[in-house]
Amino acid sequence: MARKRWTDLAPRTRNLIIVAGGIEGALKVAALIDLARRPSNQVRGSKLKWAAAITLINSAGAVPI
Repeated sequence: MARKRWTDLAPRTRNLIIVAGGIEGALKVAALIDLARRPSNQVRGSKLKWAAAITLINSAGAVPI
């Protein structure tokens, strides 16, 4: 099966992808801000590891946060 290019997608599909990406980005920023403001005693484990998990694992689509 041939891969579709961005220009091959319908305009509605492209808009949905852009909106979904914007929402994911906003939620990721909100999660990182919450993590930064939260006291360390309220976080299970290292804040650095949680920040990496929020940014990397969620972006790979492995686990929704």
